Amino acid sequence: MDKDNRFLHATFTIMEQLLEVDNLNDALAGSLEIIIRELDAEAGAIWLLDKKTDRLTPIFHTGPADITNITVENGIGIEGVVTKSGKSIMVDDPAADARFDGTVFDDYGLETKSMICVPLNNVDEVIGCCQIVNKRSGETFNNDELELVEHMAALAAMTIDEKGFLVELDEQKEVLISLKNVTKDYITGETVNSVLKGINLDIYKNEFVAVLGESGCGKSTMMNIIGGMDSLTEGTVEIEGKDFSHPTDEDLTNYRRNFVGFIFQQYNLMPNLTALENVQFIAELVEDPMPPQEAIDNVGLTSRAGNYPGQMSGGQQQRVSIARAIVKRPRIILADEPTAALDYTTSIEVLKVIEEIMKSKGTTVVMITHNPEIAKMADRVVKIRSGKVASIKKNVHPLHAEELVW
Repeated sequence: MDKDNRFLHATFTIMEQLLEVDNLNDALAGSLEIIIRELDAEAGAIWLLDKKTDRLTPIFHTGPADITNITVENGIGIEGVVTKSGKSIMVDDPAADARFDGTVFDDYGLETKSMICVPLNNVDEVIGCCQIVNKRSGETFNNDELELVEHMAALAAMTIDEKGFLVELDEQKEVLISLKNVTKDYITGETVNSVLKGINLDIYKNEFVAVLGESGCGKSTMMNIIGGMDSLTEGTVEIEGKDFSHPTDEDLTNYRRNFVGFIFQQYNLMPNLTALENVQFIAELVEDPMPPQEAIDNVGLTSRAGNYPGQMSGGQQQRVSIARAIVKRPRIILADEPTAALDYTTSIEVLKVIEEIMKSKGTTVVMITHNPEIAKMADRVVKIRSGKVASIKKNVHPLHAEELVW
């Protein structure tokens, strides 16, 4: 397929994404991914303008840098200049451009060598911009590629206007856990298997993060490092701003007991203990547990407290495992495919419990899932590919559990 036909096909594909997908977040993210693929670019972002603060925030971005918590003042930097002026900018050498403010991708490990940035022009105003960074080949962008991005941005702005999309961007959040250039190698004899190849990710207080990715991409390894169940090879892990890259055994024990709650696909309940006793067993290990009966009540199992796991359904057993996690009063809950073994109705019941725990306890939740529908509940959706963060999408309007359909 020649260049003109390839770009025309990309334009039509973007149009289908934007006009046919009900969830506008998914449509915008999908459109940017098409552009990134067609231009063979390293990174990109869609920025939306918050009129209340007059600042830009990325609602979706691809590439190795987590720029979620970055905001840019309207009129400052390439992103701000494009949004303020409503005019596209293509830069061959950003470092030599006076408008360039290297505080976005560059501060997070990606040197900006070339860039396209185009405005999202609504009928009456500019509502943000679309940014593409670096061709993998090392070449600079050309006018045809600029035109393709402009077509995508025009379609996106039109769709936002037609669907009445309201921009309500959160204030910056406080970082709970930060992974910086984290790698993980497993060595067998002379063979080195690199599972994580430079993970950069911040996890914020009181947020729900969904982690997606193909089997073997490294998402479970990343979760194990966050949970203190595995160690990194290189890089840095910070917990509430303190280096936790190489903790002592005592530090790890205290961290796992008092800071992190775990929910697994397999419920891992002790079969010879009742639901309440399973929760009590964990409560006795931690410093400041909530009353075990309260944890059981929180997950809606008051009448089942005296039942053994074998007397309960899969969904009820999973709720016991949630109670076991929250009885610790953890700062973060790590959930690895918690609904994979459950049917739709039971999955929704479990997700509603997790949602209520987040709301009432202010607990951060990081959940691995293969189900993209569940990801619509999350504040952010992180995609892992080949041991790196491939993209991060911010759900401006997360769905409630009861609104999910699959």
